[in-house]
Amino acid sequence: MMSARLFLALAVGTAIAVAQKTDAQNQDRPKSDSRQSDSESSDPKLAPYLPTPATIVEKMLQLGGLKQGERMYDLGSGDGRIVIQAARKYKADAFGVELDESLVKQSTERIRTLGLSATAHIIQGDLLRQDYSSADLVTIYLLPVAIAKVTPILDKQLKKGARVVAHDFEFFQWTPVKVVDIDDDGEGRSHRLFLYKR
Repeated sequence: MMSARLFLALAVGTAIAVAQKTDAQNQDRPKSDSRQSDSESSDPKLAPYLPTPATIVEKMLQLGGLKQGERMYDLGSGDGRIVIQAARKYKADAFGVELDESLVKQSTERIRTLGLSATAHIIQGDLLRQDYSSADLVTIYLLPVAIAKVTPILDKQLKKGARVVAHDFEFFQWTPVKVVDIDDDGEGRSHRLFLYKR
């Protein structure tokens, strides 16, 4: 059985190799403007797209104790599956933050099709440049380098009582109040979830 951490590491290695090849190809191209917009400033390798299995989505929201009417954020929301589940099943005010334009379009269209536009929202942008001060719950499936960068932001912004659920990779500067191991996600991979309370 392959752990989700190993699976993600293999996926990230492939993504980095592709990115390095693309970077090398782009070095010979002329640059019209060396400045970067805010949306371009975040390293896409901080949150490579690896869909969270439906069973783990549900366990993350359960572990976070999400309640009706609460506001939640999913950082690196991908195809929006956590945001959609939070809005549809838990009746939460759910927000996803995603940099990739195609994933934003995909998740926004699914939200519209499901009739969840009033409670499920996708923000296209850099997850390191958002305001999380209103969050009751934050869900995260990010690489350790990204967690290290987002930790001081959440330390500063999160209100007392807010919860954070991290998937597979922990916040090394925080102490979890609960750790849950899932031996099989239904797809043959194991996972670990960390619950933190501010």
